[in-house]
Amino acid sequence: MNRFLHIFLAVATALFGGLTGSAQNVVWHSSVSAEGDSEYRIELEAAIPDGYHMYDLGPYEGGPNATSIVFTVRDGEAQLVGDVEQLTPSETHYDELFGMRIGTLAGRARFAQRVKLASPAALLGVELEWMICNDTNCLPPDDTRLEIVLPDAAGTTASDGPAQNAVLEAPSPAKDAAGGKGLWTLIVEAVLWGLAALLTPCVFPMVPMTVSYFLKGEGGPAMGRLRAALYGLFIVLLYTVPIAAIILVTRIVGGDAVTADIFNWLATHWLPNIVFFLVFMLFAASFFGAFEITMPSWMVNRTDAKADTKGLGGIFFLALTLVLVSFSCTGPIVGSVLIKSTAGEFWTPIATMLAFSVAFALPFTLFALFPSVLKKLPKSGGWLNSVKVTIGFIEVALGFKFLSVADQTYHWGLLDREVYLAIWIVVFALLGLYLLGKLKFAHDSELTHIGVGRLALAIAVLSFVVYLIPGMWGAPLKGLSGYLPPLTTQDFVLERYRPAAAPAVSEPAAGRKYADFLHLPHGLEGFFDLREAEAYAARVNKPLFIDFTGHGCVNCREMEARVWSDPEVLRLLRDDYVICALYADDKKVLPESGWVTTDTGKVLKSLGKINSYYALKTYGVNAQPYYVLQGRDGKILVPPRGYDLDTAAFVAFLKSGLEAYGRSKND
Repeated sequence: MNRFLHIFLAVATALFGGLTGSAQNVVWHSSVSAEGDSEYRIELEAAIPDGYHMYDLGPYEGGPNATSIVFTVRDGEAQLVGDVEQLTPSETHYDELFGMRIGTLAGRARFAQRVKLASPAALLGVELEWMICNDTNCLPPDDTRLEIVLPDAAGTTASDGPAQNAVLEAPSPAKDAAGGKGLWTLIVEAVLWGLAALLTPCVFPMVPMTVSYFLKGEGGPAMGRLRAALYGLFIVLLYTVPIAAIILVTRIVGGDAVTADIFNWLATHWLPNIVFFLVFMLFAASFFGAFEITMPSWMVNRTDAKADTKGLGGIFFLALTLVLVSFSCTGPIVGSVLIKSTAGEFWTPIATMLAFSVAFALPFTLFALFPSVLKKLPKSGGWLNSVKVTIGFIEVALGFKFLSVADQTYHWGLLDREVYLAIWIVVFALLGLYLLGKLKFAHDSELTHIGVGRLALAIAVLSFVVYLIPGMWGAPLKGLSGYLPPLTTQDFVLERYRPAAAPAVSEPAAGRKYADFLHLPHGLEGFFDLREAEAYAARVNKPLFIDFTGHGCVNCREMEARVWSDPEVLRLLRDDYVICALYADDKKVLPESGWVTTDTGKVLKSLGKINSYYALKTYGVNAQPYYVLQGRDGKILVPPRGYDLDTAAFVAFLKSGLEAYGRSKND
């Protein structure tokens, strides 16, 4: 209940929290230079947002929050030489409110600290605190932490794990790490669902009726075609505008953080996933004929009465009548399209709903333009109910994907891979029997024989069942990798399907954080905590492969099955990189010492939220997969990469990271 309350209050509070989050964006960078005799000079630079200023080092007792920079070193490793030096001159003025002279910094502010090594290498921590203001208000104080390694540091500092607020010198952020191919796949699926909706018993009989109505209207055929076009346009708007309005309001009022929080919750929390699963089962039961879901009759009747009026208003209400009357058939399909697209980028639900509605509305316009086509349409009858039942079977299969997401993110262990596959095998086997006429439902017509088309579909479905069966013994089933639980959840795997053993990481599995419930594919070994991975990579002198992933990420599983499984990719990952997988949707609640407070004051407690915040804050991405190759001291070796099934390009990506790492070794 509290979570639902949070979502509904998000829009109301976003005017304050959202503005704070967008403005509090001081970006810190550091550089190190050697000055001889084991001494080094560390420079810190703060990039301050336009229109804001930051206070200098002060101090200001009883005044504003001065900028604080505190270096910490381990005993015996190094010692600080002098105090922190402010390199950027302050703009000073007398502040009547505080009754003192105050110095401010705008644009970019630089600071320096000298350090003398007492050992071959040292790890320094830097605690940063600051506050920024503009002419009308001040934002709450913020803080972050950096870690700097001497003497190897030669550029940007490493981040201190997901708690880090500073931004590395990374390439321009890619807001949709899933890539264009993921979006286009969803659009194609939405179009297919839109066309499938036309073949349902609620919609198909209305096609000739509505088109005939337009052709018989006043103004002749030309005016009838214009009205039909407007009718199709209104259908598109009625499906697309509501979801677009919801997303745009949350984005404009609350910013990316509010919208991301809502959609992340929808995609990964157990409650909406269980609700989606139950909704799919409910709609499937409706398609099987157990009951019918309809809109209230008073709503349909009132809308239909207004459709008799002339002009644009009448056409609009006729379109609204179609949307309401067809709800029992299109509702489940629309839900499927929207639910599936919520895991993607913010604009994905708008694009997918637009694609669905265009495909759904287009025939109404085309039949009006070419009325002779109507004569070739088959009559409505029992075949429409067969289409509806077939969609019901598909709804059952797809519904288990949401239960699987909840199972994986919360580590319930209820729906392992072989259980999931067993359900799919049974569902599609029953569908094949139904298409062959061996199963009948209450509203099915008598089937004396089956046509060639129905037989072809039955062959395709039963062939799919045969394809699934080897998966019960560990076959990879690459074509379905994005929809199945990972192979690591399967209890029994034949030796021929078992991945080659990877060289063991020197850290024992029990000593690596989260390795007891998180695993890498293909027998790879690695880390699930960025600090541990960075420390180990520094010890073994290897670059870091950071994989921003998720349990419910379809594209992640597809990349792992189709690209990571390539022998050359596996060799590079096993032999030349230290792998760190950061799950953005894992619900493991961390001890209080591991919690992170965001810019807006929100406390993040779960592993997934912390990793997701780190990805958005550091790289500007909110979707997975997203791959970062990191070198010494947090330096980004090459531009990060998102979803792309081009294996050769991925190999080149990994090799270019190794080349960049080798060059940095000689710098």
